[in-house]
Amino acid sequence: MTAEKTYIKPATVTEALRIANEHSNDFCYVAGGTDILVNKYQGNKECSCLIDITGLAELKTISIAGDQLKIGALVRLDELKKHEVIAIKFPALLIAAQEVASPMLRKTATIGGNILCENRCSFYNQSEWWREAIGYCLKCDGDVCIATGGKKACFSKFVSDTAPVLISAGAMIELQDIDGVKIIPLETIYTGDGVKPRNIPDTAILTNIILPLNHDFNIVFKKLRPREAVDFTSLTTAVSLNEKGDIKIVIGGVDPKPVVVEGTAKGIPEDYIKKALAKSRVVDNDFYSRKYRREMMRLFLEQSFEELLK
Repeated sequence: MTAEKTYIKPATVTEALRIANEHSNDFCYVAGGTDILVNKYQGNKECSCLIDITGLAELKTISIAGDQLKIGALVRLDELKKHEVIAIKFPALLIAAQEVASPMLRKTATIGGNILCENRCSFYNQSEWWREAIGYCLKCDGDVCIATGGKKACFSKFVSDTAPVLISAGAMIELQDIDGVKIIPLETIYTGDGVKPRNIPDTAILTNIILPLNHDFNIVFKKLRPREAVDFTSLTTAVSLNEKGDIKIVIGGVDPKPVVVEGTAKGIPEDYIKKALAKSRVVDNDFYSRKYRREMMRLFLEQSFEELLK
């Protein structure tokens, strides 16, 4: 990994956006750095300008505005458990946050970074010499998806653990760019394209995650990974049931974007499970086989419905 040519630490979001637009062709935002710096070390991410946004104090707060809970994008995962309202209204978010990486990394990693973490694949997330030896894939300027043998689509998997819970609770996000601020549903930023998995402007900054406080959610979170710490997810499921009887299934680790299925408590769980399985484009790009992950997806969803509807 070559040394950076430019390292800048802005004090405000406005300053960070100005700098990003000045270096728009070759820069990276960095906060916790637990994802992007590893990718840079492996040669999967290149930029000559690092914009360190850890000094943006305005993004480190958790506040309540009317019937909304606003979580700053730079709130560290380990800090979420200290907030009483999150513990009462969204305990599944705390469970998901505590399942990310390891205790040490959670003291550095931010919730915004986890939402925006890069898609992963066992053929892509390797060292430069490993990728060169096996052949470059679509995600690193090659001409084939090594996992499938196809040449049209990259199936690197969406691996955020907190995003499925947030989506299941109807989360919105606040994005700020040089042109202003917009608020959009979190689930809409994911494209399903493994090469470019998010459709937000490169220079935009995720400033806040917004959760509704005028609904009561019961959310069941489950995760599959080889070890109880460090490993990225092989399968994440979040199933929510609100006070109106609305059900929302959100699945990660089995597709380039979150798999979302909606229904009501009056529906038949098996129908929702079949729909989720049909929408999941699982390929063999993980420690666990495609077949096993699909079997575990069914098991996790069955168990989640049992807990929610008992």
